[in-house]
Amino acid sequence: MRPLVDPVASLAPEELIRTARHAVLSGIGEEGQRRLAAARIAVVGAGGLGSPVLLALAAAGIGELVVIDDDVVERTNLQRQLLHRVDDIGIPKTTSAARAVRGLSPLTRVREENRRLTPDNARELLAGAHVVIDGSDTFDTRSAVASATDELGMPLVWGAVQEWSAQVTVFWSRPPAGHSPVALSDVFPADSVGEPPTCAQVGVLGSLCVQVGGLLATEAIKLVTGAGDPLLGRMAIIDALRARHDIVPLVARRTP
Repeated sequence: MRPLVDPVASLAPEELIRTARHAVLSGIGEEGQRRLAAARIAVVGAGGLGSPVLLALAAAGIGELVVIDDDVVERTNLQRQLLHRVDDIGIPKTTSAARAVRGLSPLTRVREENRRLTPDNARELLAGAHVVIDGSDTFDTRSAVASATDELGMPLVWGAVQEWSAQVTVFWSRPPAGHSPVALSDVFPADSVGEPPTCAQVGVLGSLCVQVGGLLATEAIKLVTGAGDPLLGRMAIIDALRARHDIVPLVARRTP
C-alpha cells in the first residue's frame, strides 16, 4: 500500500541513534522512520488500550500525538493502564500520558485534549490527523469517532477488549484502490448494539490490553509507512483464554 505520510527531510542525530533498529528493518528503513517523524496520530482514550498504543508510538518516533481523554488516573487503572504510575493518581490521564511519551521520545510533540470526545467536537479534535486510533470504552464515543473519521476520510484503527477476548480492525471510508470502504456501522449497526458491560462489571485481562494496544500501534505504523497489508476489510479476533487468533472478512452493508 502507498505510504500515507510524506517523510520529513531529515532526523536529528540523537533520533537516528534512538531509532536505529527501525533503520535496518525491512518495510520501514531510514525513509520510513522519517515518515513516522512526520506523522500526526490522534489517540482517543489513554486507558487500557491507549496506554500501550501511546508508549509504542512514542517509542516508534511518531512526530505528534494527540491524546484525547477527560478522565483522571485512579488506582484501579494501574492493573492494565501501563502509562500511569501510583504518583499519577488523581491527575488527568492526558498529563500522565504526556509525561510518559516525552520520557520515551523527547522529540515527539504531545497535544493534550483533556475533554470528552462527543459528536459535537469530534471533527474538531480529530481534524489534521493522518491516522486515528480508537481506544475508548463506550459505544457512544466509538460511534462519534467513527462518524467523524468517515466524514474526514481518514483511517480509523479500531480495537476492543473485554474479559479474555479482543477485536482489531481498520475502518476507512476512502481506502486505496482495491479495498472496499467498510465502516463501524457496517459491522455494528447502531440499532443492533446496546451498551456492553464495563470492565468494572466483568473484568479485563491486563496483559491482553497490552497485546491489543501493540497490534493497534502496528497497524498505524503500517499505514504511515506503507509497510505490509493493513487490516482493511478484515478483523482480527483474539480469544486469549483458548490461545486462538482468527481473521474474519468484513463487508460493507448494501443499502436497499
